[in-house]
Amino acid sequence: MLDRVLAQAPAFLLVAVRCFALLMTLPLFGMRSVPGAARAALTIFMAYNVFGQVDYSSYAPTLAPGQTFTLEFLALLLGEGLIGLITGFYITIIFSAFSTAGQFFAFQMGFSASEVYDALSQVENPLMGQYLNLIAMLIFMQTGFFQTLFLGGLVSSFKTLSAYSIVGDLAGGAILPRFFLRSLTELFANALVISLPIIGTLMLITISVGMLSKAAPQMNLLSEGFPIMLLTSFFVLTALMPSLIDAFLRCFSGGFARLERLFLALGGKPL
Repeated sequence: MLDRVLAQAPAFLLVAVRCFALLMTLPLFGMRSVPGAARAALTIFMAYNVFGQVDYSSYAPTLAPGQTFTLEFLALLLGEGLIGLITGFYITIIFSAFSTAGQFFAFQMGFSASEVYDALSQVENPLMGQYLNLIAMLIFMQTGFFQTLFLGGLVSSFKTLSAYSIVGDLAGGAILPRFFLRSLTELFANALVISLPIIGTLMLITISVGMLSKAAPQMNLLSEGFPIMLLTSFFVLTALMPSLIDAFLRCFSGGFARLERLFLALGGKPL
């Protein structure tokens, strides 16, 4: 296998560029705290395992002896990097739904002011957004979706999609813009579905406390609203955790299915 890699170094470089672009945009591996040497070693390891299953018949004219490392080859490298960026960015959109769900009810809980730096999303994020994001990452790693992405999705992308497909879509198909616009819509829809039970519960508590405070001002219930909100939110979050995990799994399954359909559509394959 190593002899084949050395003999077909330009093709191996194309594989490595797509793998590296994917790692650079994934939520966990794209963190600044991940050493560059570790990311480069993982890229080489991934490319080495995928290289034997890749069909580069569409790139044959460019990879012919004497035609490599030309301007067209550099354009293919950019195209492979773009495919990796698209894949990693879409996985990031899926995880952003969980952070957004935490932001939706963090304000009503009183945690909206406690925004700290989130290493996973690399933005300022409320504590509840980070909490849901960490749970989603744990589920992603424990339920086989991580293996599905690297062992199944990455290999399938090489079989169905090439840099020429991206160029053809940008020239006339416009599948990618519609796909990402739909993905952003689904991001907010999933975030609202995940956070709706807690938002509804907190809204009922706010209305009840307001009515009681209006009926009996001497009780000063508004001062007790903050601890009530916190305790109720954590109780509801704990009680709904099995349902939330099921919602996370549905988000991952639906996201991977839509990504597969995108690759098939861009590659000209039947859905």
